[in-house]
Amino acid sequence: MNLLAFDTSTETLSIAVARGAVLPVLERTGPGGAQASAALIPTIEELLAEAGLALEGLDAIAFGRGPGSFTGLRTAAAVAQGLGFGADLPVLPIDTLLAIAEEAYGLAGVTQVVAMLDARMGEVYFAAYERVGPAWVTCAPPALGRPEDAPVPPGWAIAGNVLEIHGPRLAPAAAHVPALPTARALLRLAPALLADGRLHAAAEALPLYIRDKVAQTTAERAAERAAKDLRRAAAESSS
Repeated sequence: MNLLAFDTSTETLSIAVARGAVLPVLERTGPGGAQASAALIPTIEELLAEAGLALEGLDAIAFGRGPGSFTGLRTAAAVAQGLGFGADLPVLPIDTLLAIAEEAYGLAGVTQVVAMLDARMGEVYFAAYERVGPAWVTCAPPALGRPEDAPVPPGWAIAGNVLEIHGPRLAPAAAHVPALPTARALLRLAPALLADGRLHAAAEALPLYIRDKVAQTTAERAAERAAKDLRRAAAESSS
């Protein structure tokens, strides 16, 4: 199949195109975050041209649906939806944590993985996967919590971008594989997911949010400070 894949869930933008078995996978990486929205479509156009493909020549569009950066997830879903509508193509939403497990397998051969992404505010997104034959089995679905609360069974590896940030709070005995959700990993995951009937209409290109809110509003921060001041004043008056 001719597939386009991209992930914008982290600070690294990753895009790849596979043209059946004719060409090797063509890929690009770049800055993610706020810059991904400006670079994503032009880079997709460049890769398709390099592969000798028109958008209409694709069979599907795979994208990292989350969890991850709110802005990045909205960018990926919007672009997948827009391109899918424009070229009448189905979409293949793929969990970013599953893509981390696949990337870790490609890098280090690990088959039992707790995938983690930094979620900021002292928390991580995490999920557990075990590779059985050519496919992954989800042992624990994506969740949000403190790094020390993510269960890591003995002998399992931790994969993701959390070691530098949360290293002291992770399971100390677990091996760690630095890995990000890459477009190449999405392409490797695609055949099994396609066989499992995971294609959707373009309208269903939706992000997966685990956390309801990424940050407090100005009003919420002010209210929290006021509450702290009140508690402090009450404590001082009772002492």
